Amino acid sequence: MSGKNSAKLYRMVMDDHICPFGLKSKYLLERQGFQVEDHLLESREEVESFKSAHDVETTPQTFINGTRVGGYEDLRQYFGQNGNSDGKTYRPVVTLFGMTLLMALGAAAVVEGVWFSLRTFEWFIAFSMCALSYLKIRDVESFSTMFLNYDLLARRWVPYGYLYPYGEGLAGLLMIAGVLPFISIPIAIFIGGVGATSVIKAVYIDKRELKCACVGGDSKVPLGFISLTENIMMIVMGVWLLIRL
Repeated sequence: MSGKNSAKLYRMVMDDHICPFGLKSKYLLERQGFQVEDHLLESREEVESFKSAHDVETTPQTFINGTRVGGYEDLRQYFGQNGNSDGKTYRPVVTLFGMTLLMALGAAAVVEGVWFSLRTFEWFIAFSMCALSYLKIRDVESFSTMFLNYDLLARRWVPYGYLYPYGEGLAGLLMIAGVLPFISIPIAIFIGGVGATSVIKAVYIDKRELKCACVGGDSKVPLGFISLTENIMMIVMGVWLLIRL
């Protein structure tokens, strides 16, 4: 970029609505070291007049060195913060597994008196199963649609795509409580086995590039190692509990 570090920002600030993208744009500009000339559009008339004058459809709008950059996403792209161009990200699952690991450590510290124990890893897997189940169930229709792209059993019997997240959640809850292993063990081994087989076939044999439904139907997580890990975790947990019976 050339010229002084100053920018003009036009954003909507009305009694009943303050545009969140306007606030984000202002914060991003200031974080990048810009002095922001902040223009508030305080009425619907001012907003419409601004859009008409600059031939734009939305606000906020940022101008740097007299040139219009655009809205918040355009501004992020201007500063090279547009993320992965292919739309793929592992952040949701990394965040989820990080949180469930911390939950397991905390639970083990309270119950066992130590941070690390066998219960820590058991709870980590069980907590992860419950969290992943929730993300699928919150929009089970979208999940089942994405799931049908690669799951071998769901392709043969469509209702399995709807039942899968409930089975995963039920098994996880029973494992956390340490009850009814004759229900949780076969569920975990079965859905983990089918899932692992499906991922291996789709990714490593057929070489297909798909999105994983593991964190829900709006996932941008690539189908592959993470998806396989989820299924292997369920198999390992089921076999481990079977051995302990």
